[in-house]
Amino acid sequence: MLAWLAPLLVFGLVIFVHELGHFLAAKWAGVYAPRFSIGFGPALWRRRRGETEYIVAAVPLGGYVRMASKEDEATAFLEGGSEIPADTAAAAPVHETAGGVATARGPHDPRSPTVEPPAGRPRDWDENAMMPFGPRRIPPDRWFESKPLWKRLVIMLAGVTMNVLLAWIVTVGTFAAYGRAHLPAVVDSTVAGRPAAAAGFRTGDTIVAIAGERIRDWPHAVERISASPGVPLTVEVARGTRLELVVTPAPDTATNLFTGRTEHVGRVGMTPRAEIARIPVGPLEAMTSGTRATVFMAGAIVQVVRGLVTGHVGVETLGGPVAIAQVSVEAGRAGFEPLLALIAFISINLAVLNLLPIPVLDGGNILIMLVEAVKGKPLTARTREWVLRAGLALILLLIITVMYNDLARLGRSIFER
Repeated sequence: MLAWLAPLLVFGLVIFVHELGHFLAAKWAGVYAPRFSIGFGPALWRRRRGETEYIVAAVPLGGYVRMASKEDEATAFLEGGSEIPADTAAAAPVHETAGGVATARGPHDPRSPTVEPPAGRPRDWDENAMMPFGPRRIPPDRWFESKPLWKRLVIMLAGVTMNVLLAWIVTVGTFAAYGRAHLPAVVDSTVAGRPAAAAGFRTGDTIVAIAGERIRDWPHAVERISASPGVPLTVEVARGTRLELVVTPAPDTATNLFTGRTEHVGRVGMTPRAEIARIPVGPLEAMTSGTRATVFMAGAIVQVVRGLVTGHVGVETLGGPVAIAQVSVEAGRAGFEPLLALIAFISINLAVLNLLPIPVLDGGNILIMLVEAVKGKPLTARTREWVLRAGLALILLLIITVMYNDLARLGRSIFER
């Protein structure tokens, strides 16, 4: 059951936390937010509480928070038109963005605090509510643009902040609940003709130190050996007694999984004994290890993005919703701990990618606000529209690419089976 619920849990939780950050920040800043939606497309469930309508939609591949704005004409193309007839267009048709924040447009006319209800008014039309749920116009002080720059930046950064916080909490909780995974530096086998076998390593040897450096576990030993291609290393091993063996790692090349670059590494030709132990950790170590792991994940994703920009990482390595769903199912089958690790990784992934300076993403919206602050005036409606169209084109190109990759991998998998 966990395996089949895993994709919904991963997508739903990560998206919900991101949008919740925007929503809570908007509420704190006093911005009118008439809609909070998890997913796109037809609503499977909707309920209005106070001045906000909460929605769970059919396509769980994103979400949005709609916020009142006086500068939304340039982005109307994203939503496919107004929710109400043209003659009442001032009554806050709303805009959805891929970055998770949306705006509701509707100029305030001080001479008319209300508008005529649209023909075919919704069933929950409320004469005392603000647009689009009632006839009351949105006060200018509830618009997104009415808030000082620092508050608008807080709103835009709140989504990624919540994703980072989710990743950190999940990672720290995983260390606290399951302890730290430990793969002892014990040799299981050596490859004939390779440096380890020639140096005299045997099954059962425990690597104690390399070049005088105390070895914590197998990954530490691999890291030390890989960093010394062609360099003789004195390795202290425990084999009933302490022995010193001298091994020279053979130069080799490997592709960095994060950057896509070819690196020169050392190899000796031995494998570890698969006896992963769990070492209980206290609250302080869980927080330290969780923080270190979260920073490592963020750094790895930044390296991948840099590799994509420089061309060292190919776009064929990217995965989309299908790939995430497949990995989620596999993680769910493996147990709750791998699923938690995946949630943390996807959450920090979303945080980093949303900070990219691409219009319609949070980073792009932040960049636009900063540019307007430097200019001392907002971008023209036409400029804003073309900037957002360019950003949307980039996002659509990325979506097409990852979907093609997903379907190609799925097709290969089916063919191989």
